[in-house]
Amino acid sequence: MTIFSRIIAGEIPSYKIAEDEQFYAFLDIHPMSKGHTLVVPKQETDYIFDLDDTLLGDMVIFAKKVAKAIENAIPCKRVGMMVVGLEVPHAHIHLIPIQKESDMSLANQKLHLSAEEFEVIAEKIRAAF
Repeated sequence: MTIFSRIIAGEIPSYKIAEDEQFYAFLDIHPMSKGHTLVVPKQETDYIFDLDDTLLGDMVIFAKKVAKAIENAIPCKRVGMMVVGLEVPHAHIHLIPIQKESDMSLANQKLHLSAEEFEVIAEKIRAAF
């Protein structure tokens, strides 16, 4: 069972943004910017392109709804979308509020936020969802 499956099951706490029957969205605890959110399918699949076409399409549509909520809650020019897929063996999409393209660089320093800061950010995005 992956760490993401354990988060979805409630075994590990998360700053949940949104959830439906197929997907779960929560704040990344090592964010590239405030509001950096992960969207994961509840079906545990390692590689995003191993998801069947319908589930992958539905995942992008769910991610779009989350991205719109992030845009409404976090000041940014755009919400960038990134799929890397090597750090956790569970398909996931990164949604990252950005001001410029370089904000998406994996080489950038990650933010260190308090639990209170994470909760405030999560609540703002949930309220906009």
